[in-house]
Amino acid sequence: MTDSKYFTTTKKGEIFELKAELNSDKKEKKKEAVKKVIASMTVGKDVSALFPDVVNCMQTDNLELKKLVYLYLMNYAKSQPDMAIMAVNTFVKDCEDPNPLIRALAVRTMGCIRVDKITEYLCEPLRKCLKDEDPYVRKTAAVCVAKLHDINAQLVEDQGFLDTLKDLISDSNPMVVANAVAALSEIAESHPNSNLLDLNPQSINKLLTALNECTEWGQIFILDCLANYTPRDDRESQSICERVTPRLSHANSAVVLSAVKVLMKFMEMLPKDLDYYGTLLKKLAPPLVTLLSAEPELQYVALRNINLIVQKRPEILKHEMKVFFVKYNDPIYVKLEKLDIMIRLASQANIAQVLAELKEYATEVDVDFVRKAVRAIGRCAIKVEQSAERCVSTLLDLIQTKVNYVVQEAIVVIKDIFRKYPNKYESVIATLCENLDSLDEPEARAAMIWIVGEYAERIDNADELLESFLEGFHDESTQVQLQLLTAIVKLFLKKPTETQELVQQVLSLATQDSDNPDLRDRGYIYWRLLSTDPVAAKEVVLAEKPLISEETDLIEPTLLEELICHIGTLASVYHKPPSAFVEGSRGVQHKRLPARTGSGESAESPDTGSAAGGSEAPPAVIPSQGDLLGDLLNLDITPPTTTGPPPPTGMQMGAMDLLGGGLDSLLGGDIGGSPAMGAGFGAPPTVMPASLNAPVGGGLGDLFDLGGGVGMPMGAYIPSKTVWLPAMKAKGLEISGTFARRAGVIQMEMTLTNKAMSVMTDFAIQFNRNSFGLSPAGPLQVLTPLSPNQTIEVALPLNTVGPVMKMEPLNNLQVAVKNNIDVFYFSCQYPISMLFVEDGKMERQVFLATWKDIPNDNESQFQIKDCHLNSDAASNKLQGSNIFTIAKRTVEGQDMLYQSMKLTNGIWVLAELRVQAGNPNYTVSLKCRAPEVSQCVFQSYEAVLKN
Repeated sequence: MTDSKYFTTTKKGEIFELKAELNSDKKEKKKEAVKKVIASMTVGKDVSALFPDVVNCMQTDNLELKKLVYLYLMNYAKSQPDMAIMAVNTFVKDCEDPNPLIRALAVRTMGCIRVDKITEYLCEPLRKCLKDEDPYVRKTAAVCVAKLHDINAQLVEDQGFLDTLKDLISDSNPMVVANAVAALSEIAESHPNSNLLDLNPQSINKLLTALNECTEWGQIFILDCLANYTPRDDRESQSICERVTPRLSHANSAVVLSAVKVLMKFMEMLPKDLDYYGTLLKKLAPPLVTLLSAEPELQYVALRNINLIVQKRPEILKHEMKVFFVKYNDPIYVKLEKLDIMIRLASQANIAQVLAELKEYATEVDVDFVRKAVRAIGRCAIKVEQSAERCVSTLLDLIQTKVNYVVQEAIVVIKDIFRKYPNKYESVIATLCENLDSLDEPEARAAMIWIVGEYAERIDNADELLESFLEGFHDESTQVQLQLLTAIVKLFLKKPTETQELVQQVLSLATQDSDNPDLRDRGYIYWRLLSTDPVAAKEVVLAEKPLISEETDLIEPTLLEELICHIGTLASVYHKPPSAFVEGSRGVQHKRLPARTGSGESAESPDTGSAAGGSEAPPAVIPSQGDLLGDLLNLDITPPTTTGPPPPTGMQMGAMDLLGGGLDSLLGGDIGGSPAMGAGFGAPPTVMPASLNAPVGGGLGDLFDLGGGVGMPMGAYIPSKTVWLPAMKAKGLEISGTFARRAGVIQMEMTLTNKAMSVMTDFAIQFNRNSFGLSPAGPLQVLTPLSPNQTIEVALPLNTVGPVMKMEPLNNLQVAVKNNIDVFYFSCQYPISMLFVEDGKMERQVFLATWKDIPNDNESQFQIKDCHLNSDAASNKLQGSNIFTIAKRTVEGQDMLYQSMKLTNGIWVLAELRVQAGNPNYTVSLKCRAPEVSQCVFQSYEAVLKN
């Protein structure tokens, strides 16, 4: 017998066997075979060869077998799209099956098959299922619309499924309502300006009715949807709160947090003197406390949310301090979070209790927790003045334990206590100095050096203490080096005769031997100040410091408002807005709390705090100190355009050399503070001047002698019109437009086209709050009715005195246009160049001083590609848009233009534009105290130069 028998076999392999079983006449055998196929598929075997045989098994009444086949289909349809089309007829048939479970199963599977070829066949069955008499089928079809929208959004819109979904919000079955809301919310997230969930009091009433009867996840969808609604007045707000409050006692913590989010948002609109407001505050505390008895992971999520709630409304939990006391078996992440909330809730009434707890925590074994506990004692001292003395004595007791990390943390917080309560607790300095040798962390060393420098006159051996730090100056961190430099200069100004050598030593170390630009800059400034005018130096360096604020780690108010609107989501755990961590976050809308209004206020505008009346004071152009953009605006120096800054009182004129050319002779004749501004800054000067009283002049002063004259400016750049509101989204009204600045007036130039069959009248326009307070300076002048197919041009003058709120992107503008048919919303982006004012040309010396004064971190550099203008033509073009060239110099064939512009809200932007002959790529460096605007300014540079 030959060996060929080993190569022949009667077994045809597993796939062949399965194929035979799938085609068996026996139902049980078929079902077993499909189960085997699914098992093989689950463990990763390729069973796609059996596709036609499995699809044949779809023709069955057996629900279990149908489910298995559908599961197989979902998995392999993508890799076998042509084969999957074979199953379409069965889907269509199953959507008309008398059994609602089979109809729902068919429509659910259709939504999961992500194959473009198949989607168009599914529209008809889906349309029928959306109107099915069985609610189970309708609720499944609602979710299917969202899935189909993800695959082919245009198809869903063309087929009118979105309107059907909106109708399902009025469905009699609560689960259908919940799924319709979930589907619409999902679709609206990817189309933030589509206004899909057009909520009004009637639809809100339907949602609230469904809320009581649907499942817990359905309740979450409805509550999240309610949170996006802005009530018309406080009465409606109260009514919604009353109907949502029962959800606070739900067993599911996600439902509780969603209900808290709705109540926190709508409470904004309730008057604080209302009895119901007080009742609501009391009702919010117990559910939050209950969340803390869950497992640690849930506790952590609850604590992160409570942290936000306590910052917004501390009165909710002010009597619940004890639940935040740390338990011995809490994980570290829960302990640290509880500690944070304890400090936020600390007040005169409970401070004794809190301090006793914190002192106990400071003797724990967990190092991170102990550090935080010691810091917490310091924060309590700053927050509750009456407890400061007790806190300081507690900290001294802890220092006596001589535990290294406890001592270091205590010194860091005592520094802050000294800042908050000057001339009160300085008697403890001697105790602190005893522990000098044990400090090895940069923050603690810097704090101790600050204390020695600040109170040098009270410490006999201050010079010896600081000298001990100076021995290893180059091994210290930057934080310690900067603090040491300042402390020794303070010591010199207080005890000049004894410390002359010490100050010369530190200035030399900081300027000649250091390559850190921050340290060298500070060293040069002190050196120049001390040599030019010691009296002025004393006034600058020993100036009275402002008291530090109570809470330094509060979340900035506009961000806090946004996070309150995201309670119960990842944003509230990260304490970051969704745009910071969601990929492709252009679709993420920035939410904010509604403004508190009177009952009779109009609700037609896109913005509740609008010009529609009410008792509020007119909004200021610059918002409250808490608002982020407001802080930036308040920080900005607004230098006069004609003269340099006046010398500070009590100083001799010599001190003004700091802002003039004298400093530049030290810096090698270059603008200090910007690596982008040339090579002279990066390396230390080769030769130090023999005398620091060198004559003023040279350096930057010479730079600003304009060599070539700058020609006449061209006209301002105006972008071409784009479609802002397409007719299909506005019932036939199409709006295209652009923005222009003409003779100092900002204008919104629009083309209105009526593509509907009816006449349009009664036009009005309103803007939402925006980054620069843009608002209409008058009504929208459409004097005649707009007939069908008619087009008119309208110019709307704008001013910048409206309410301010930081937008994303910064130049985004949300607009509402109303006519006799409806209110329509759209958003557009304006070129920031139209906000550049005509008096934006800075005086040369002021430009120099301001450039140096703005931190290097605020500098941004951009490339402008494919620009074929010479420097003079570029300068003329930019001047037409109020970007003024102050100086020009040429270095090695490269033209450098120094430019300034000023925004309507007083923010100055300084620029250096580099133009190399024959190179079509320009480099622009921008410096500004509000670095957020740099990106928009660069876009304007690009647009102006390329058009």
